[in-house]
Amino acid sequence: MTKDSTKTPAATTRRGALKTLAAGAGAASLPLWARYAQAQTSEPIRIGFQVHRTGIGAAYGRWYDRTTMAAAQLINESGGINGRMVEIVAEDDGTDPKRGAEVVEKFASQHNCDVGFGTLFSHVVIGSAPRAGELKLPYFVVSEGHHVASGMLNRYTLQPGITDVKSQVQAMAPFVSQNLGKKVTMIFPDFAFGHDHRDYFTAAIEAQGGEVLEHIAIPPTETTFTKYFPKIPRDTEVIYHVMVGPAVLTFVKELGEFFGPSRPEMFGFIDSLEAVDIASPGLEFLEGSYFWEGNPRYAQADQSEYDKLYRAAVGVDANGASVSDPKDISTYAHMFGCWETLHVIKAGMEASGYAGPGDRAKLIEAVESMTDMPHSIAHPQGAKLFNGKTHQVFGHQYISKVEGGKLVLQHTTSIEDTLYPDEVDYTTQPL
Repeated sequence: MTKDSTKTPAATTRRGALKTLAAGAGAASLPLWARYAQAQTSEPIRIGFQVHRTGIGAAYGRWYDRTTMAAAQLINESGGINGRMVEIVAEDDGTDPKRGAEVVEKFASQHNCDVGFGTLFSHVVIGSAPRAGELKLPYFVVSEGHHVASGMLNRYTLQPGITDVKSQVQAMAPFVSQNLGKKVTMIFPDFAFGHDHRDYFTAAIEAQGGEVLEHIAIPPTETTFTKYFPKIPRDTEVIYHVMVGPAVLTFVKELGEFFGPSRPEMFGFIDSLEAVDIASPGLEFLEGSYFWEGNPRYAQADQSEYDKLYRAAVGVDANGASVSDPKDISTYAHMFGCWETLHVIKAGMEASGYAGPGDRAKLIEAVESMTDMPHSIAHPQGAKLFNGKTHQVFGHQYISKVEGGKLVLQHTTSIEDTLYPDEVDYTTQPL
């Protein structure tokens, strides 16, 4: 084991309702031969976890790590994958594209991993995916960027556990134009993820009869933001904001200080407040504003049994904070993607009878054949539809409003709201 790597067999101590439900869900969809046999003695399935432990993605990386370990533990408790335990092999990529490619290389050449998994920040995905394709290492990203479905990457790169920005903003634009306003100023990070928002929301709001008055791109490593706000046109009706990185709290506070009590309507992607307590001093001005959430941070009145079980497994309370520390706010809108992607990997390996690296092509084909993913403990965020040609999953989106210092769900889109025409058919590429 290298100094900067972590190999962790998931613990197998918890029992009860969560284990029973997971085993039952697996039995409904997976071949019986694939479960339990020689679970404790076979060589483990090694999943290379590319995690942002350091760099601008560190807050996400910590919770992606926690979610990944909880999912691996549940999978092992229910018999593993094809009767083999899951071992998570973690490597920090520093939220850096160059290091990302090096991590992918280590998974394949040093750690003997079966697949790579977990990458979030889009510039790291774009920097890493070409190497995964060259190595023929299945690379399951949890990123949201449109780079997979756009055809930019390769057949060995898939995004089956989290939706992409293009589908998200397409589903959000009608709500924004009908309820908040049509003259929009956009504030976004100046890298691939932010550019996806810029390009696809601009097109989506124009399709609704609206317009973007100004695009304000901010370097993702910026630590102070007030100097950018005078660029906001006076006739702006809606501020559309999506910011990432360690300075998100500063960004939102400074935005409030700039506008004072007379702000325009605000529609944010929760990225601007991921891992941040909405009750933090200086955020009072957000009351009445709206946010997209990939998964509602606060347990809602109609919370599903699957969300309850998922929260319990990951150790998150009804407010979206760690059960051990109410000030430790999770990245709840995104981290479910790790949980769901690991369950997709499990389902794909069991459907293909995966036995080792020689079956990687069979694994890719098995995942490509997936379509409907029902709401379940494997998919606690909601039902999904996977497109095997574009390697992208589609799912429900959530719009919440800040009420009484909490996020209260206002609108849930349909899956159909998020669909768009295919831009690539990866299945035509050689394996």
